[in-house]
Amino acid sequence: MKRQIRQQIREALAAMDPMTRYARSLAACKHLTCTETFRRADVVMIYLSMADEVDTAAIALAGWQAGKTIAAPSISWEHHRLTPIEIASLEAGVVPGRHGVPEPPAHGQPVPIEMIDLVVVPGLAFDRRGRRLGRGGGFYDRFLSHPECVATTFGLAFHEQVVDELACEDHDHPVDHLATDEKVYDFRSSGRTAASGPTTA
Repeated sequence: MKRQIRQQIREALAAMDPMTRYARSLAACKHLTCTETFRRADVVMIYLSMADEVDTAAIALAGWQAGKTIAAPSISWEHHRLTPIEIASLEAGVVPGRHGVPEPPAHGQPVPIEMIDLVVVPGLAFDRRGRRLGRGGGFYDRFLSHPECVATTFGLAFHEQVVDELACEDHDHPVDHLATDEKVYDFRSSGRTAASGPTTA
């Protein structure tokens, strides 16, 4: 089932033209940055987007404009570990890593996990209870399960990536909220089922 969902989502994302992806990325990011969750966060960890993902650039720019610290993950593929690194630019030093995943500068300043208030989480699919289907590496499940990680989690996706239900395992870490180009889902305060207006959460 997971393989079938991954294939369906990848096909839907591949069919989206770049201008549509850009416009809808802006809409999803605006929904996230208009929430109280984002406004209250001092330290925000984003992901650096691949070509088929919601582009997080607008979140980073909104964060810097508001005086927030923005971090992005450096990836240890050997140990399946993410290390948050502070970034001050989306261009300087950001390089394509393994499998085309962009990464922050290797010499960047690490951000302690316990200092992060909000983690923006990528995923191939999310269901209506906040459960997430990643790309199979388990990096974010491990990171979010770290005992020092107390951050609120906010998934980010296009609305085609929202499915009715995902079969998940014990180690799969659900998200607290989800922003798409259409709406914001608030799972934590509504029994992990409801969708809210675009400026809540």
